[in-house]
Amino acid sequence: MAHLLVVDDDDGFREGLVETLVDLGHTVDEASSGEQALDILANSSVPFTCLFLDFRLPAMDGLAVLEAIRTTRYGQTLPVVMLTGFASSDNTIGAMTLGAFDHLTKPVGRRAIQSLLERIVTSTVSTDTPDIKSLSFGTEEASAKPRLLGVSETLREVQKQIGRAASSDATVLLSGETGTGKEVAARVLHDASKRRGKPFVAVNCAAIPAELLESELFGHVRGAFTGASADRAGCFVAADGGTLLLDEVGDMPLPMQAKLLRVIQERLVTPLGSSRLVPVDIRLVAATHRDLKAMVGSGDFREDLLYRLNVIPIELPPLRERLADILPLAEHFLADAVKNRKRVLRLSPPAQRLLLDYAWPGNVRELKNAIERAGALAPGSSITLEDLGFLNGKSNSAPSLLHRSLFEMSLPGAVETLEREMISHALMLANNNRADAARRLGISRQTLYTKLAALKLE
Repeated sequence: MAHLLVVDDDDGFREGLVETLVDLGHTVDEASSGEQALDILANSSVPFTCLFLDFRLPAMDGLAVLEAIRTTRYGQTLPVVMLTGFASSDNTIGAMTLGAFDHLTKPVGRRAIQSLLERIVTSTVSTDTPDIKSLSFGTEEASAKPRLLGVSETLREVQKQIGRAASSDATVLLSGETGTGKEVAARVLHDASKRRGKPFVAVNCAAIPAELLESELFGHVRGAFTGASADRAGCFVAADGGTLLLDEVGDMPLPMQAKLLRVIQERLVTPLGSSRLVPVDIRLVAATHRDLKAMVGSGDFREDLLYRLNVIPIELPPLRERLADILPLAEHFLADAVKNRKRVLRLSPPAQRLLLDYAWPGNVRELKNAIERAGALAPGSSITLEDLGFLNGKSNSAPSLLHRSLFEMSLPGAVETLEREMISHALMLANNNRADAARRLGISRQTLYTKLAALKLE
């Protein structure tokens, strides 16, 4: 039996969650504000097993409460489950960076709660916490920094992994197909870490000739080779104190792999043409679209280097496995494409269906390019099938996963699923402005409020 604390200002949701937890055999205390929760935690004679903490609270929000908890003796190792009615990349990554055990979207089912508590009870929670004073998480709408946008569960898992990884300096290996957003993920990781005020340097190992790669990474001294007219610091030195992304590391020649392995082990670089050792302090992130394990088997990649790079593996899913993200991403790219042209463009329903059915072999990058092209050339106020004619003949021949799932449901279940997806992505695009979301959905604000309550999205 666990001792739990539920913190939520929504009386109905809080009481329902407490009832579920008590039915599962646990002892539960409850609070309706962050200040009340901190008081309960500080004065309880019995330690808590877990805290369920709502993100949106009056006065002191959930992240502020979590920060305060992590600065206390009793809260440094307390498992905290963040709850939100609407998950964003910032609040998900922010919560995980501050050491949240998980980040769940309301409503939460009984089975999911039971499974989560079993994991918490059997897990050993790390006592390592990030430097909280060095971390800052603004709202999604106020941020112009790179973000991993999307509402799908697949992407939410990636956001959680990035949040957890951001609290350490361990090397991260990002894998995934071309165009899935590996560099964006690396930048998000850097921005969420304590190194965020330091340099972020990205180098594409596949774009640099093999004979120049060593100089690009480690630097050179004057006269090291023909044309070296002055000393030059390499990418490792340029990223000192910050994060270095080695993109397409699978394309690195074997001789360079050996030199990279030594630098990773010793954190010392030797500029080309010099014997001087230069210490570097970096967070290393590697990215590749290749199967490095298969390359090890074929002798094209060093096994010891793979071990050094693959400390925290994070795989970016292809867009075809993130169907719930396609339309939100498309509308985001469309808004960006026309923001300086004093023009409003919408995606017509047939165009939306085409985007969902298309295979997207180039993933998010291809979607962005397609929307920018259609947005620039569309003559009307909405993007039609004709404006996306260059995609014709390339769509999936089979129904999409979303369509197949809908046909397997009852009619009421399918309608509820579609409404939930459409409302969630409209809120994301509207930065959680409900009046704007209602306009995007073509319904009144009161109708939106009614549906939010019915679907328990509030």
